[in-house]
Amino acid sequence: MNYFKLAYRNLGRHRRRSILSGLALAMGTALLMFIAAFFQGEMRSSMETTLHLSSGHLQVRDADYDPDKLSVAWEYLIENPQQVAAQIEALDQVEVATPRLFASGIITAQNDSVGVQIMGVDPSSKANDPYRIMEGQFVTADDRDGILIGYPLAQNLGLGVGDQLSLLVNTSDGTVDEQKFTVRGIYTTGTTAYDKGIVLLPLAKAQAFSGAEDHASLIFVLLKDREQAELVAKAIPSQNFQVKTWRELNSLLVLVNDFSNAYLTVINLIILGITVTVIVNTLLMSVFERTREIGILSAIGMKGRQIIAMFLAEASLLALGGITAGGLIGWVLSLYFGKVGIYFGDLGMSVDMLFEDRIYTYLTLESAINLVITAFVITIIASLYPARMASRMEPVEALHSAQ
Repeated sequence: MNYFKLAYRNLGRHRRRSILSGLALAMGTALLMFIAAFFQGEMRSSMETTLHLSSGHLQVRDADYDPDKLSVAWEYLIENPQQVAAQIEALDQVEVATPRLFASGIITAQNDSVGVQIMGVDPSSKANDPYRIMEGQFVTADDRDGILIGYPLAQNLGLGVGDQLSLLVNTSDGTVDEQKFTVRGIYTTGTTAYDKGIVLLPLAKAQAFSGAEDHASLIFVLLKDREQAELVAKAIPSQNFQVKTWRELNSLLVLVNDFSNAYLTVINLIILGITVTVIVNTLLMSVFERTREIGILSAIGMKGRQIIAMFLAEASLLALGGITAGGLIGWVLSLYFGKVGIYFGDLGMSVDMLFEDRIYTYLTLESAINLVITAFVITIIASLYPARMASRMEPVEALHSAQ
């Protein structure tokens, strides 16, 4: 306690410098915490968005199905998909299993044309929850001329609820069919890159329109716990199917997630290095200004390790004050932007890695504690240099140089 009392008095000699040093450490800690929250929020959002919109936790497909071709030829599709989905949904770990049919198409409206991906869905499935209706209503199972389009697509084509559009589709026999549809609703998922290219039809209508009949491209599966994906995949008979887990379907996203952790570590070290330099400079200036004092303390019998302890106590007080203030600021910023988000707009990513237009920060207690401990430890370690410099001063030389 005596060391800390001395440290408090020594820091009080130059309050402005001590406050500025602590403020630099506080700003560095707050920035570290906010960056960690941003990266975690970004990757968490991307993973959840991609899983619920694109890949699911599991996908069950025909053994020969190629998702890149979007073929609706019968030999590449699952027959009796509702029955297959019901069998999968009966498993305890499965939250929802629903058939989906994908086909490529072209929308024409008001002399404008745009390529889209047609997705036939079961309107009653919980898997449709991410498609939030902004205007109009969701399509119904027996709707034969209704279509659901994304908000960005509606804006680009100047379409509203009740307007008509012409949809062209590649059919199962290799021909092209075209039909007029009425916009029943305009949806948003908060992901412009996805919303501007996906249109939804009732599954029955999509099957009839494309000629797929009672077939589906895949069974989209969401689990109660995504970590059970491997276990559930083994429980699904795979003689005529290929069963893909979310890790297999999102290998790029998993890789980017792992890389972001390494990238975040590098950023943390850079920011900590800059902020810790301020603390070290403060202590070095203190050493040079107190040369005579250090010489007197050494002359009256204070040992080197005691001088080191005195300077480390000063560094500890600076670190404690700066990191505590910075941690509180970073936590508040993370909570605030975790609610209101940071708007980035369309990031132009593919469906393999979806990012919402607005990123919400997300900071875990574990990450916050790790950052605080790391900042404190690195500050103390860096402070050893000026502390050892002070402890190695010879009393006579220190008194002589201070005159």
